[in-house]
Amino acid sequence: MTMPKALTIAGSDSSGGAGLQADLKTFQELGVYGMTAITTIVAMDPHNRWAHQVFPVDLATIEAQLETIIVGVGIDALKTGMLPTTDIIELAARTIEKHGLKNAVVDPVMVCKGADEPLHPENTVCYRETLVPKATVVTPNLFEAAQLSGLPRIETIQDMKEAAGRIHELGAQYVIVKGGRKIPHDYAVDVLYDGKTFELLESERIDTTYTHGAGCTFSAAIAAELAKGRPVKDAIATAKAFITAAIRHSFPLNEYVGPTHHGAYRRYGEQ
Repeated sequence: MTMPKALTIAGSDSSGGAGLQADLKTFQELGVYGMTAITTIVAMDPHNRWAHQVFPVDLATIEAQLETIIVGVGIDALKTGMLPTTDIIELAARTIEKHGLKNAVVDPVMVCKGADEPLHPENTVCYRETLVPKATVVTPNLFEAAQLSGLPRIETIQDMKEAAGRIHELGAQYVIVKGGRKIPHDYAVDVLYDGKTFELLESERIDTTYTHGAGCTFSAAIAAELAKGRPVKDAIATAKAFITAAIRHSFPLNEYVGPTHHGAYRRYGEQ
């Protein structure tokens, strides 16, 4: 039996809840063989309120990992996570183009959770010009969508649609602006745009702060379903159900953070 294979080009979260650790757990849960190209290592300081420490991996090392995976094995889909420098963003874009890779999911990570400023503002420009145009699906949260679209802020569903339209114009095939509970609405809501139609993806509003790694998990689930040959909108629907279950059954890890439960979709279904 041939097993679908997916690549994550992302950072390592030492606490295990986000980054490539979340991606690999998600791939495994959805029946996809996962491989990793590590772009950065993120540690957290338990003596300083879990402050994030970011250690980028050098470009040659990332290139060697990509060669191993893409040329040595082959992939059916890929996703990107934390890409901490413009050189690494450009490498991801070049790799997609050079190898003609399909099913590319771009999660345009710009901050570590708990921060409110981009890691490097110049990365936004690089995302816009090089990587977003290569994306099958791009999955920005509200902050990232504002950065990519040029909107000063996103506070309503109409703002989300405006941002999705602008990001689609950059070249992405599908755009999902993730609103979650931060948008005034009866449900947690995301906006999906395919260049023609806006769709609201609604789920229950779950009262929890234990959402560490939710964005990584959602984008990884999309990539996993695409690797299995699912149509894009079906892949997104499954990913939405997967992350909703993962958040519903999330749990505290320590006094600072709580991750989503990657096994919840398999164990509990959509209940």
